[in-house]
Amino acid sequence: MKNKLSPEEFVKLAIAKLRLENYKGIHSIYSGFNEAFKGYFDGANPIDATGELAKLGKIVIRPVKGGVMLYLPGDGPEMNRGDMALKKMGLLEKA
Repeated sequence: MKNKLSPEEFVKLAIAKLRLENYKGIHSIYSGFNEAFKGYFDGANPIDATGELAKLGKIVIRPVKGGVMLYLPGDGPEMNRGDMALKKMGLLEKA
């Protein structure tokens, strides 16, 4: 039997393997990621694990309808929707 992956390794592997063609990230619910994470890590909470990885800069999380999108660093949208709205309104100077 292979050695068990760490949560970080599991999440990064899931993002790489579960994303659909033309997409850089995965939906936490629709991809089956949350269920797979709970099954692999004996019921551990995927929200806590992915939140911690995002705080450490290991992954990028963006809220979407019905869950979140998970991305590898550099693959996610550069700005969140709020920042994009502020930019369109001329109230944000970020690129």
